[in-house]
Amino acid sequence: MSSATASTAVQGTGTDESAVARAATIKSVYVYEAPVRLWHWVNALAIVVLGVTGYFIGSPLPTMPGEASSHFLMGYIRFAHFAAGYVLAIGLLGRIYWALVGNHHARELFYVPVLQRAYWREMLATAKWYAFLSKRPNRYVGHNPMARFAMFFIFFLCTIFMIATGFALYGEGLGSGSWANRLFGWVIPLMGQSQDVHTWHHLGLWVMVCFIILHVYAAIREDIMGRQSIVSTMLSGHRTFKE
Repeated sequence: MSSATASTAVQGTGTDESAVARAATIKSVYVYEAPVRLWHWVNALAIVVLGVTGYFIGSPLPTMPGEASSHFLMGYIRFAHFAAGYVLAIGLLGRIYWALVGNHHARELFYVPVLQRAYWREMLATAKWYAFLSKRPNRYVGHNPMARFAMFFIFFLCTIFMIATGFALYGEGLGSGSWANRLFGWVIPLMGQSQDVHTWHHLGLWVMVCFIILHVYAAIREDIMGRQSIVSTMLSGHRTFKE
């Protein structure tokens, strides 16, 4: 068979062993265990539901035509919001448990080694990468230093704040003596009054929205430019590095 014929055969079948042999090496490291990955996607869905329903609770839709008894739109929106709030809170408790029994990557969400000089050196290197001042990022198996900082000080602390203020307002609706009022009723007088809690809870929504936008941007950017997987890692659990 001539070389031209062989080349045609390769193109026709899609096989090319020589190209595979010449390809760059890809290394894979198992990072995120199944419970962490499951929590991530369930948590993401809960936050989307909370964000959409929370927006409409704060800025209600126009009045529906017809008899009020024929519609329960805001009731459904509030129910979805409360249900997603339960999922968020219970999921976070499960995530804290897995941080205790899972691998060391499962614990990265809950602390930042701010007292280590090496951490800040890597933080500077990561900042240069995001500012397009470096050609390639350093190889981080878990979260990079900047992502770890954002996950703890923005996502985790904001989530705790949203759960506390959200259940405080929920307990106010359930009334005195309810479990939510007993556990979180102290939040309202601490912050002033009910309307103050509503305002801060609403602002917390926009903090979370801004975080998610940056989080998605950074993950996709790393997949495209960083020669290491980010998005697919949260599906398979394996982080791959291209030479």
